[in-house]
Amino acid sequence: MMERRRGRRRGIWAIGLLVTGSLLVLGVLVYGALAAQGTWAAYNKEIVPSQNMRPTYEPGDSAWFSMGADGEDFEVSRGDVVLVSVPEWVPDGLMLSRVVALGGDRIEYRRGETTLRLNGQPLDEPYILNRSEPSSVPFDVTVPEGRMFLMGDNRMNSADSTMHPDADQGTVDLSAVRGEAVAEPTGLIVAGGLQVLGAVLFLAGGVLGIVALVARRRQRPEPVVPAAWPAP
Repeated sequence: MMERRRGRRRGIWAIGLLVTGSLLVLGVLVYGALAAQGTWAAYNKEIVPSQNMRPTYEPGDSAWFSMGADGEDFEVSRGDVVLVSVPEWVPDGLMLSRVVALGGDRIEYRRGETTLRLNGQPLDEPYILNRSEPSSVPFDVTVPEGRMFLMGDNRMNSADSTMHPDADQGTVDLSAVRGEAVAEPTGLIVAGGLQVLGAVLFLAGGVLGIVALVARRRQRPEPVVPAAWPAP
């Protein structure tokens, strides 16, 4: 009786593991299908090609970017690292830069000072390579509405807004943003982990089911064969 109960429990556990594993794998597949259709934001992994964003990104680093859902406008904030399309600056690709100021802001640098000034106040920028040299050239720009002022974190080696003062004072239209830098997307990590877990549970359920089936077959009683009558 005890062996029978153990075999039945194994079978129940096997069914539970098979169902749970199947649901996890199916859920991840649905998540991927929805993401591919643009229902959720898509993410791209890019290799940083240049030194303009050191030390935040070193050349050769992998960087993740939220590319947004179809038709979505990016909500850009000061301090964001963005991928932008500015053919006048980079004719053959996208540029990685940091948003320093937005429409209505006055951003300036006075030679000899150790910080930029944003709307008259010193701007704290802990992310730049050399905090004592926040710009290679002096400037004083009031950013028009709907535009942004961009600078690299490696201020002494960055082809950014400060290098293009003759075109809209170096400002760039917000529509030029193609992606926003993010940490490695949590959703992708979780989805990958759940898919692996689902596969492991499904496999474990299959093995346990086989064990339970073998155990049940062994527990079947041997057929009773009637004794033969002696020949008369």
